[in-house]
Amino acid sequence: MRNLNSSNVLNVHEMVAGYIPEVNILNGCNITVSSGEFVGIIGPNGAGKSTVLKAILGECSMRSGTVMLGDKNITGHRAHELVELGVGYVPQNRNVFPSLTVTENLEMGCFLKPTVFESRFEYVAALFPRLRERATVKAGSLSGGERQMVAMGRALMMEPKLLLLDEPSAGLSPVLQDEVFIQCKKINAEGIAILMVEQNARRCLQVADRAYVLDQGKNAYTGTGRELLSDPNVIKLYLGTLARSTGG
Repeated sequence: MRNLNSSNVLNVHEMVAGYIPEVNILNGCNITVSSGEFVGIIGPNGAGKSTVLKAILGECSMRSGTVMLGDKNITGHRAHELVELGVGYVPQNRNVFPSLTVTENLEMGCFLKPTVFESRFEYVAALFPRLRERATVKAGSLSGGERQMVAMGRALMMEPKLLLLDEPSAGLSPVLQDEVFIQCKKINAEGIAILMVEQNARRCLQVADRAYVLDQGKNAYTGTGRELLSDPNVIKLYLGTLARSTGG
């Protein structure tokens, strides 16, 4: 594993959260992401994987626990507030504006600071050259892989220090899934910390520095991607079915 800055960019402590009153999806889970680190979250359907991201973003009710971004308590902050603080987010569904062009989608990514558009567009286009080629095309007519590039590019427009990815490979062919994971590694290599929820468990563990296995809203296992890939309990309980899992 790469040498990483020891400071935590994200620290989720004893998170308890859910959508319906008195029904908790998360039951005291803990997640940390160090500066520049690539961390994955895997687990069976209904384990609360995507709920972790939604609770961080203030999109579901967090009953107890804390979320720290560096030394700042962001518990309960809304998504637009977190963008200003350096958090990018790529949702699983409805992650582009289909009636807008690629360029217009990217402009939406820096609406809080439009003066940075030109420089950030060049940065994003260097990471994803296809977006420059498709700049004037409406996002709704793009392939699934291209739409995922647009969504990631838009999340990068405000120069985040942390990128939250919710099931980035969902619905894509195996070839396009591989492309997405390669793109994630390229982004991480730029020094941007990543917290990725992923249903393709094996591939997630192959690319992540560390990963968490969630089960019933709690931490079941944690370790480096390599450790979890070779852990007999993780293999037996999760990897056989998670490779075919489609949500969480």
